[in-house]
Amino acid sequence: MKAVQMLEFSQKGDERGHLVIVEGMKDIPFEIKRVFYIYGSDDKVVRGQHANRKSEFVLINVAGTSKVRVRDGKGNEAVFSLNRPHTGIYLPKMVWKDMYDFSEDSVLLCLASEHYDAEEYIRDYAEFEKIISNCKEA
Repeated sequence: MKAVQMLEFSQKGDERGHLVIVEGMKDIPFEIKRVFYIYGSDDKVVRGQHANRKSEFVLINVAGTSKVRVRDGKGNEAVFSLNRPHTGIYLPKMVWKDMYDFSEDSVLLCLASEHYDAEEYIRDYAEFEKIISNCKEA
């Protein structure tokens, strides 16, 4: 859980508006191989609900707000609020993540270190806890 952290990105702005800059291996600790975003979810929807064997992520609410609950499979849990478009959360591999409490205008940008591979996703929390307790991939 120590590796999970909030990040603040460089902002530039004037009377024309704001520009936020996020560069792989500079502002975030990996090269960006995949970008996707989540929108149209409401405050009752829970997204994520998985851990990843290889992928690292940075999540940024570029519009609106949401929350991210992270768990380490050892009983530790933390909740982060994503509510400013120039901040994000870094999620290393092998951390369980739930995204929820989306505002109506939420657009959650996800930057990933790996291309999509369904085989690296752990979608059952009990299985995740077992892997962590066996220290096979933690």
